[in-house]
Amino acid sequence: MSDNRLKRAALVYHSKPKPGKIEVVPTKKYASQRDLSLAYSPGVAAPCLQIEKNPDDVYKYTSKGNLVAVISNGTAVLGLGNIGALASKPVMEGKGLLFKIFADIDVFDIEIDTTDIDKFIETVKMIAPTFGGINLEDIKAPEAFEIERRLKEELDIPLMHDDQHGTAIISAAALKNAVELAKKKLNKIKIVVNGAGAAAVSCSRLYIKLGVDPKNLVMVDSKGVIRKDRDSLTPQKAEFATARKLHTLEDAIKNADVFVGLSKADVLPPEYLKLMAKRPIVFALANPSPEIAYDLAIKTRDDIIMATGRSDHPNQVNNVLGFPYIFRGALDVRATKINEAMKLAAVHALANLAKQPVPEQVNIVYDEVNLKFGKEYIIPKPFDPRLIYEVPPAVAQAAMDSGIALNPIKDMEAYKESLMERLGSGNKIIRLLHNRAKRDPKRVVFAEADHLDVLKAAQIIYDERIGIPILLGDRETILDLKNEIGFDADVTIIDPKSLEEKKRRFKFAETYWKKRQRKGVTLLEAQKWMRERNYFAAMMVNNGDADALITGYSRSYASIVKPMLELIGMDKGVTRIAATNLMLTKRGPLFLSDTTININPTAKQLAKISQLTALLAKKFGMKPNIAMVSYSNFGSSDTEDSHKIREAVQHIHRYFPDVVVDGEIQADFALNNEMLKTKYPFSKLVDKKVNVMVFPNLAAANITYKLMKELNGSVSIGPILLGMKKPVHILQLGASVDEMVNMATIAVVDAQNKSKR
Repeated sequence: MSDNRLKRAALVYHSKPKPGKIEVVPTKKYASQRDLSLAYSPGVAAPCLQIEKNPDDVYKYTSKGNLVAVISNGTAVLGLGNIGALASKPVMEGKGLLFKIFADIDVFDIEIDTTDIDKFIETVKMIAPTFGGINLEDIKAPEAFEIERRLKEELDIPLMHDDQHGTAIISAAALKNAVELAKKKLNKIKIVVNGAGAAAVSCSRLYIKLGVDPKNLVMVDSKGVIRKDRDSLTPQKAEFATARKLHTLEDAIKNADVFVGLSKADVLPPEYLKLMAKRPIVFALANPSPEIAYDLAIKTRDDIIMATGRSDHPNQVNNVLGFPYIFRGALDVRATKINEAMKLAAVHALANLAKQPVPEQVNIVYDEVNLKFGKEYIIPKPFDPRLIYEVPPAVAQAAMDSGIALNPIKDMEAYKESLMERLGSGNKIIRLLHNRAKRDPKRVVFAEADHLDVLKAAQIIYDERIGIPILLGDRETILDLKNEIGFDADVTIIDPKSLEEKKRRFKFAETYWKKRQRKGVTLLEAQKWMRERNYFAAMMVNNGDADALITGYSRSYASIVKPMLELIGMDKGVTRIAATNLMLTKRGPLFLSDTTININPTAKQLAKISQLTALLAKKFGMKPNIAMVSYSNFGSSDTEDSHKIREAVQHIHRYFPDVVVDGEIQADFALNNEMLKTKYPFSKLVDKKVNVMVFPNLAAANITYKLMKELNGSVSIGPILLGMKKPVHILQLGASVDEMVNMATIAVVDAQNKSKR
């Protein structure tokens, strides 16, 4: 994506459909006058008086216990420098968004317009009673050290400056594992830290607490090695000054075991890397361009263990592995601070997690057959769903062991289970899909690219490197629209009706005619059909000129399904195609089938639809738990619909006993396990989280998914065609740009799976 397009897209993202990235949402009922009288006057007086009597009750009656302040004065914002408090607000809102989506922590962002240390500290102290914790952000050094030190001493809630400690915690976990893989010892390794800012100082301190000998750590800034004989050292730099006869980075790097870069791009040339000890460990963490490029580093030293701050290389040191989960654990035990024991607990939890077997969901996302502990996997991936229930308990336990937990957890296993349920994985599915698609982008034909919204979706697919778009339609119209939206990339444009495509059109027509000549199709008709973009696009996929197809934006679903079945056909062993919609709900992802294909399926067809949907769920790394839904429960109604669902369930139980499926069952019982357990304890779905719902007919499924999308705000990905030989996906008429992007991503992932057969 060009800088101008990125800037424009970012401005639109932050301003539409409403300004900003976060909002306040009520957590209590407010529909009736009674609700409002309880929420405010006169009912609110009761909790106010309780808190007056017992201040700790503020955690019982308000949101304080799950509310973190993200606070900055804008003096060191990302790579933008001192841009001021107001200009830092988008970043602080973004940090709030990460807290919410990764650890279900609510955030108010606070921008304090002062560079005076005393005023800043006094302001934070005065507003602190509002919050359960405080995350300091983007405050320049050396002021950041003093601000954090004093606030930690004077406040009784968890506080952390993430710019200092986030990178330290994640890189320390990586260091611990890298040293083990290199068959070295922490107390023996020689470390060079290039950079002397807040992150470098905090990293160095934590490495020493982890076991690194301070005599073996050398810090380098823009003037060279920080030596004891240098004048005017800050207290922080003086802490790491060395008396060794080292002056330059080149001097320091000789025979070093570890290089940690927290500085700027390209400061570690290959010849310096060659000077390091055997099995060197290099953390080049400058972003977006590291101190030495990843490809250059591994080419220079084949024995290297390397990490960067980038997501497109192995071993990304990403702060999102730390701060959401550290605050989650600290808040849940009402820790009075975040101390060194809690940070080290997070370090060990992350390091240990990387050694455990990786869930299939993570392997799928990162396109790995078997991701496992080794040189290219020394820390967990940011999308690992286990982080939420591995790191917070470790942090919470450390707080309790340190004697700073005011609300100790009595049942740690129950706490872990609550964390598993706290965040459904639905909100991560889109990010997981996009990340998976980017690993191996495929060629996607957009059959209606002369429509503005379709072209916008193709532009996003191209810019995000999710896929390689091929644009079908009127060339001049497409070029005009590309110019209108600033889509200046050189992508393939094909007009099936043009003279340039006559030869290929006739070739496609002959292939199609030979396939359908005994089913009433003449060669002349086949040549006519190949002028139609959907027929031409389907033949492109069949012929290997493209890997996947997206269509349906401007035409009815039924009018497109027929030619796709004729040209593409069903996959081997499939006797009936189906469609499912993946709904991203607050409780997690939920597949609804069949939403567009089979109007009134038979019992055996319902069983087949269930199997196809279950296979798709497994491709997403999910273990399918299938509810065959109806208006009745387990024989409570004696109607045709109930009978066929019962028969479908019996068929699956008989021939596929390993599949977790049950019904017929009403939707509320399927989704409410307590109700199900109380009334129908015999059900195979008891103590299972239903993630697939199969409906008795198309009307029920289609109405349900559209109601969920419009009334409940659930994101819908689909309809996803199941059982097709090639990756073909048909949009709903008038699909949004986001829906098209998601479907194109599904098409890419589908093509990846099919290419591996």
